[in-house]
Amino acid sequence: MDIRHWMDGFTAAVRQAFGGRVYCIGLQGSRARGEAGPDSDIDTVVILDRWAPGDWARYGAVLDSLPGRERVCGFVSGRDELLCWDAAELFGFYYDTVPWYGDLDALKTRFTMADARRAVHTGACGIYHACAHNRLHEKSADLLCALYKSAFFTLRAAYFCRTGRFVRAKRDLLSLLDGDERAILAAGLDGASGSFAEQSDRLLAWAGGLIRTYTA
Repeated sequence: MDIRHWMDGFTAAVRQAFGGRVYCIGLQGSRARGEAGPDSDIDTVVILDRWAPGDWARYGAVLDSLPGRERVCGFVSGRDELLCWDAAELFGFYYDTVPWYGDLDALKTRFTMADARRAVHTGACGIYHACAHNRLHEKSADLLCALYKSAFFTLRAAYFCRTGRFVRAKRDLLSLLDGDERAILAAGLDGASGSFAEQSDRLLAWAGGLIRTYTA
């Protein structure tokens, strides 16, 4: 799939359906990062002036008219809801979105470095909680693998907090990390080594360190 060509068609279809109500259209996820495989999701962003009940059917019709409909997912909302979103989530949302139409510049005043730090703390808490539960109860290698992969987003936020630089792609971030951080991201990309217990303990130790470091 030529994602640029697809997004151009998607953007034209959304604008035709909603006219001047469109505030922003964008792309997120692996396709925005240049990391997508043939079957990767298409993570779209559509922000309207407001999102009304009748808009669901209209937007659904737009999606049904496009190739690759089964792979489309993503975020929709009204403008005011987005501007009032949790600031720690807006930090990642803003930097992870590649605008195709309009922009998200109004979001830049809605979060601070303190919110980015909270994003790190929240992400680390979520990983720690899930990993501890899995270590004791589920004992699922697949879940542990998914947690390693999800660590990328927390690593990226932590790097931003230290440097003020947002790195969108996983391999680009890997080249900038060292020590435990590099090992965690490398495991998420290429698979972790060691037993289930060793892999779990490594992830728990890393997440626990972030929880202590980035607490409010």
